[in-house]
Amino acid sequence: MRDAVAPGAHVIGVVKANAYGHGMVEVARLLCEEGIPWLAVSSVDEGIALRGAGIECRVLVMAGVMPWEREAIREHRLTPVLHALEEVKHFNGLPVHLKIDTGMDRLGTLASADEIAAALQATPEIKLEGLMSHFASATDFTSTQTEEQIRAFHAMVEALALRGIRPELMHFSSTNAIAYPRREAWMQLVRPGHALYGYVSPARGAAPHPVFAVKPALSWKARIIAVKDLPAGAKVGYQGSYVAEAPIRIAILAVGYADGFPHRLANKGKVIAAGRFAPIVGAVSMDVTTIDITQSPQLKPGDAVTLLGEEGDLSLDAQQIARTAGTISYNVLASIGPRVRRFYVE
Repeated sequence: MRDAVAPGAHVIGVVKANAYGHGMVEVARLLCEEGIPWLAVSSVDEGIALRGAGIECRVLVMAGVMPWEREAIREHRLTPVLHALEEVKHFNGLPVHLKIDTGMDRLGTLASADEIAAALQATPEIKLEGLMSHFASATDFTSTQTEEQIRAFHAMVEALALRGIRPELMHFSSTNAIAYPRREAWMQLVRPGHALYGYVSPARGAAPHPVFAVKPALSWKARIIAVKDLPAGAKVGYQGSYVAEAPIRIAILAVGYADGFPHRLANKGKVIAAGRFAPIVGAVSMDVTTIDITQSPQLKPGDAVTLLGEEGDLSLDAQQIARTAGTISYNVLASIGPRVRRFYVE
């Protein structure tokens, strides 16, 4: 990604939500070692956790600062994103980034350039270091919304410049606006998140070819707790939602929705077991999940199966799992819980 946007833009590594389930501190440490100058988190607590782990990169807090967290911003040298002009006076003397709502109608100010200028003039010691926005539908090439957002942002930049306000850093593009190159929105910084972990969302319409290729960084495995043989007609799990049509060998896995394994995979998801796809049978419970290993009868307690990743010629990624579960790959990854042990391989 750095090569794709060079030489004009630097990369902010988005490590919010425990680095999309991958482990925030470990990922942040690696990114800083690779020379990434900025990290982005959602909350002040996430920023504090990075500082507590000895991470010294600049840290941008993107999803707001509560009144009681303002002192922590100063203490831990975090950079807040402001979403309303009323916040400006509370960060006097600090570098801040201001988010402009260009059409997503979520976070960000709808204030005019005159109103922004007035707020900054009323707090002369504040440093408006950055100006940012966020795309609502960067992968949708059947819509003009992205182009409209880009025009709105650049119009604000020009209007502020006429009033003597020229932030040194501007950023708009996350993964999808980098991959499907919205170059006019790259500017000084770009904010990849999903792509850092090996994913780019599929596009709609006549999209250009992605400017970089990535592959999933994470594999997720679970151990077999028990194996048992059931007769035809056996009802598996809560409410007996799966009924065996023939004799079946099942394996019970040490993973459930409390670990982030999607509950909606019940009776329609699959895992890779001994190099074969094995269907999920019955409900995904809080702590365990049952699979049909009739085609892999050699499996035994203690053996691992692949929930997400590659095994032999087969693979399952977060986008495939998300389609089955009726969600999005971001949700699949970010939901992987803290009790799932993480191992890092160089």
